[in-house]
Amino acid sequence: MRAFHRHLLAAAVCSAMAAAAPFAQAAEPITIMVGGINKIIYLPAKLTEALGYFKDEGLNVELQSQPAGVDAENQLIAGAVQGVVGFYDHTIDLQSKGKEIQAIAVFCKVPGEVELVSTKAAPTFKTMADAKGKTLGVTGLGSSTEFLTRYLADRQGVATKDYSLLPVGAGNTFVAAMKQDRIQAGMTTEPTVSEMLKTGDAKVLVDLRTEKDTTAALGGLYPAASFYVQNAWAESHKEQAAKLAHAFARTMEYIHTHSAEEIAEKVPRDYYGSDKALYVQALAASLPMFTADAKMPAGGPETVLKVLATYKPLIKSKNIDLAKTYTNAYLAASAK
Repeated sequence: MRAFHRHLLAAAVCSAMAAAAPFAQAAEPITIMVGGINKIIYLPAKLTEALGYFKDEGLNVELQSQPAGVDAENQLIAGAVQGVVGFYDHTIDLQSKGKEIQAIAVFCKVPGEVELVSTKAAPTFKTMADAKGKTLGVTGLGSSTEFLTRYLADRQGVATKDYSLLPVGAGNTFVAAMKQDRIQAGMTTEPTVSEMLKTGDAKVLVDLRTEKDTTAALGGLYPAASFYVQNAWAESHKEQAAKLAHAFARTMEYIHTHSAEEIAEKVPRDYYGSDKALYVQALAASLPMFTADAKMPAGGPETVLKVLATYKPLIKSKNIDLAKTYTNAYLAASAK
């Protein structure tokens, strides 16, 4: 009987140890906020998860979504999340405010944004020079869409006081705002762009989806969608930072070696709804904007700094250290 009890006790101890083991070995949770997770420009975030690359690195990553990059940025500064998938330009803007944020993986060489004009307004709104007296839609105030919209208007000689900005989010809320004539033009991304062009509700005013068009509009490549973290977090979590960089670099390689159809098979159904063909079409048109290796494109940070300094007083008066706004070091470390 005693032997039987000993066996029971041993079995119970083993069971308890086995149950506790996964928790003891579980990786530290890493929460990443995405500024609109179903936007094609931010596709690498969900794709990395779907391909299992986070798990391959032994990472415990949770993806969350916010409709605008500026909201995700605020979550990062507050320490509520460890990283953000958003536009690189926030790292420069935040440095001017005393916050050190750096991109450790870059997804897009260009914004992937399009300034759409409503079909109703199009006859008298042919370039950004016609923005005077108009209301322009952006995802949020303080967002990258605001940065770019203001620069495009400024470059055409339209002063900030001569037009209004309205935060309308992205996707359905953007579409509704334009259909209801609350905005006459606005900046958005794929797949919303293709949807509105297909329905005939909008026309392209300024296209920032290709290197050629972006260079013409902004004067150079404009690295945009990226993964950024607080510099202090990366310094104190070098191993995790390198693993995250490696996971994203693998995804960028996957994007460049697979077709739009193959990639679309990996995303949730609600990304394309009832029109998968349109999503694949939009994705195929967007593939050239992605980097092949998650590295910062040469000359890109300088273009972004020039754009932001055009109208942001804090950036004009501060000595921005671009070397602190991005790094390829974690990509190099992961390669080793």
